[in-house]
Amino acid sequence: MKFHQPPHIYTGEVVLKVTDLDKLTSFYTETIGFRILEKGDNRVVLTADGQKPLLVLEQPEHIFSKEARRTGLYHFALLLPTRADLGKAIKHFSRNEVRLGASDHLVSEALYLSDPDGNGIEIYRDREPEAWTWQDGFVGMSTDPLDARAVVEASGNEEWDGLPVGTVMGHVHLHVANLAESQAYYEALGFEVVTPYPQALFMSTGKYHHHIGMNTWNGAGAPRPSKESAGLEAFTLVYPEQSTLDAAIERIKELGATVESAAEHFVTEDPAGNGVFLRIHQ
Repeated sequence: MKFHQPPHIYTGEVVLKVTDLDKLTSFYTETIGFRILEKGDNRVVLTADGQKPLLVLEQPEHIFSKEARRTGLYHFALLLPTRADLGKAIKHFSRNEVRLGASDHLVSEALYLSDPDGNGIEIYRDREPEAWTWQDGFVGMSTDPLDARAVVEASGNEEWDGLPVGTVMGHVHLHVANLAESQAYYEALGFEVVTPYPQALFMSTGKYHHHIGMNTWNGAGAPRPSKESAGLEAFTLVYPEQSTLDAAIERIKELGATVESAAEHFVTEDPAGNGVFLRIHQ
């Protein structure tokens, strides 16, 4: 998990607006394997290790179903520590008849599913970085069939017991309206393009395969969702120290972004209206 700690800029907790807090909490604890860190009347904080928030569910007073073909969340991605952990997850999902997609991306092996509100979820494990291939500054990625049998065999007789300690928010993949504008924004925040893809870009720091993905698969110029729509409220980018964060904030302000200060982070949004929280590593 070396790409998700200083000196890198990396992805932290994701905040979702949900239509039914009890239903979504049950899904994320029972199906995905989170543990509850904090629970309030309209807000639940979820964790894998009992200490670090990874996902926050909030039910606003006025909320309706997630709008289609808008900007917003494509998926958030939970990075598991080992291939065996992914194998245990496959066994767990299979026994519970959870509908899954699966892919071998060369750099990683991944499962895909959706929550009851239609938010995309990826659960994956990384291959060792030494096995990744780079050419002209771009990392080789693909969407090949997953050898699920081999992944399950890697877990041996071990059984799923929820998200393992060491799980992190590996990356966040977004629907955006304009790739060039979004690229410029995230470059200002400190990221670089590591993989171009048809109507998509993948960006990272520290030569990770990607901390941020973005696409225009909902249509170039896709509108922003309504504030009352279920879906992404914001995701978090974590900076190694204050000076790096301050410099990033100044750069996005020069692009016209508005940045507000909150209790523990700064609040802004990308050109597609996706909420972004900025904070330093704690």
